[in-house]
Amino acid sequence: MSAPTPPRLLDLAGRHLLRAEDLDVSTLESVPTELFPPLFLEAFDGYRTETLKAMVQTWPFVRLPLGALIDLPHVGPLQAVLEALDVLLAQKVRSRRCKLRVLDLRKTGQNFWSMWSGASSYGCSGSRTAAVAEPRSMTRQPSTPLKVFLDLCLKKRTLDNFLTYFLRWVEQRKSSIHLCCKKLKIVSMPMDKIVKVLSTVQLDCIQEVQVSCTWSLSTLATLAPFLGEMSNLQRLHLSHVHVSAFKKQEHDHVVQITSQFRRLGHLRDLHLESPSFLEGCLDQMLRCLRSPLDSLSITKCRLTESDLTHVSQSPDISQLKSLDLSGVPMTDFRPELLQVLLEKVAATLQEVDLDACGITDSQLEAFLPALSRCSQLRAVSLCGNLLSTAVLEKLLRHTAVLPCLRQERYPAPQESYRPRGVLLEARLARLRAQLLEILRDLGRPRIIWISLSPCPRCGEDVCHHMEPIVYSCPAPA
Repeated sequence: MSAPTPPRLLDLAGRHLLRAEDLDVSTLESVPTELFPPLFLEAFDGYRTETLKAMVQTWPFVRLPLGALIDLPHVGPLQAVLEALDVLLAQKVRSRRCKLRVLDLRKTGQNFWSMWSGASSYGCSGSRTAAVAEPRSMTRQPSTPLKVFLDLCLKKRTLDNFLTYFLRWVEQRKSSIHLCCKKLKIVSMPMDKIVKVLSTVQLDCIQEVQVSCTWSLSTLATLAPFLGEMSNLQRLHLSHVHVSAFKKQEHDHVVQITSQFRRLGHLRDLHLESPSFLEGCLDQMLRCLRSPLDSLSITKCRLTESDLTHVSQSPDISQLKSLDLSGVPMTDFRPELLQVLLEKVAATLQEVDLDACGITDSQLEAFLPALSRCSQLRAVSLCGNLLSTAVLEKLLRHTAVLPCLRQERYPAPQESYRPRGVLLEARLARLRAQLLEILRDLGRPRIIWISLSPCPRCGEDVCHHMEPIVYSCPAPA
């Protein structure tokens, strides 16, 4: 039996410090760097506010990832950290030991705490060399503001107590604190409250915005100038923006909104759900784009043939990886419109969703050659369209040449239904067997999903409850 490894002196020192009632700045000046994270965790979990304040003032790392530890809005220890930051910001000279430049309140940083705190009983790694304590000297306060990172989700009618307190704290220290929000989600909040929040945030830090609430066009127009200030925005998702009877004032709102896209030089993903205000004037937005898009999603709305033509002519869609036009009625569109669009993006397109577009046999046959040239295509969905078995067979044969295609979702053949849309289950079973024979004839392993419309279970336009049709090549003898 081998004897247990005796504790290191550093282990013993850490345990002794953890038993101390409170640690002050002068004591922490000489504590090894690798003891700071486990000591901070102990003080945080134990609500030892004086120790927390002292540790913040001597924090030896550039970043303090506090968001991984707190459960908003229950933030008792966070208040102690903010009070310590007040002391730190008020100092003309501070401890040379303190390297703190970023307070991160996002749900990140778990790796930091586990790396420093996961290997021993009090949190120090036995394989890591202890950092040498720096001499107790002072340095002048840096001129760059302290950055505070916080992802915002505005989903209540009023600001909660924490956010009210925190935003007031930031507002009162605007010259020395920069509030940086990478992700902004708006679910439900009056516009005056949203404006109050955005006036506190460094807007050029925002990279992702999601608006998931029903707004009038005038409400979105109020937000538009703030969007224009988000110069590093990469992903924008807007949903359910409605217009009244189209008037000159509504037209002015459209111009006010679309003109902001000129200022978004880093936009890559644009998702617009139910943007009824774009019907007939999509070109206004497309002309204002300033960078090639990776993803374009315009869904659940009416567009004109002219709108779709402008999409295919826009130079900023030529590098698209994802295209989603689901829920855009196209039954009466000229068949070649989708053909031209797919030809434009054939070199880069990886995902295409044309669910519930009212696509007919003649339209699908028109763009099949272009679809078969999308060599990078990984996923295609055409559910909710009324297509015949014969055209579905052509579809399967054209897409068989695509080397990357892994996810295929198609509608049940129109022969599966009676004239009034009643499903004929026995006929559907025969048609599924017929499609499996086509896959077997093509000789390539494939999985395709056949969707009913509407779904007999939930009534949705597209059904996702069906078993897939699977063909696997037989093993060689």
